[in-house]
Amino acid sequence: LIQHIRDQGLDLLPWSKELRQWQARVMLVKTTLGFKSWPDLSDAYLLENLEDWLAPYLEPVTQISHFKKLALKDILFAQLPWEQSQQLKHLVPERYKVPTGSRYQIDYTQSPPVLAVKLQEMFGCKETPTIANGKVSLLIHLLSPAGRPLQVTQDLAGFWKTSYQDVKKEMKGRYPKHRWPDDP
Repeated sequence: LIQHIRDQGLDLLPWSKELRQWQARVMLVKTTLGFKSWPDLSDAYLLENLEDWLAPYLEPVTQISHFKKLALKDILFAQLPWEQSQQLKHLVPERYKVPTGSRYQIDYTQSPPVLAVKLQEMFGCKETPTIANGKVSLLIHLLSPAGRPLQVTQDLAGFWKTSYQDVKKEMKGRYPKHRWPDDP
């Protein structure tokens, strides 16, 4: 079974988008903050060390279709001690709270992590949001009221000083009922 997974790859296992996000968060903490005690959960490491983390759970697998029934989330979550799980929530949160109070999911599968949010919801945010104790700036995808991309930036302060005025002119005509302040 282990060899079959090595031949076919980790995608044979029941990965979810949520689980890939969690994996990316763990790896971001390990690599960016240099937390050597954190487990390596990269695909390369997992594939190379299947005997250690997955083999104990393979006993009920007798057919290829049984791989999809594995509780992969529980198996992988068990690799991260409770204390580190708590740190993970603080250092690289799943969601970021914007000035309006809404909480938007951060996409950790991209590098740098991406926060896609409507432009108006960022009014009042002067600087680019950061995670990992301020060591990682989020890549902000500013969206129109209809959810279409307007600007991508890692320099929110620079955007407000320069590009915002052009975006505001265009958007005021397209979305006149929305607020477009001179000083966002």
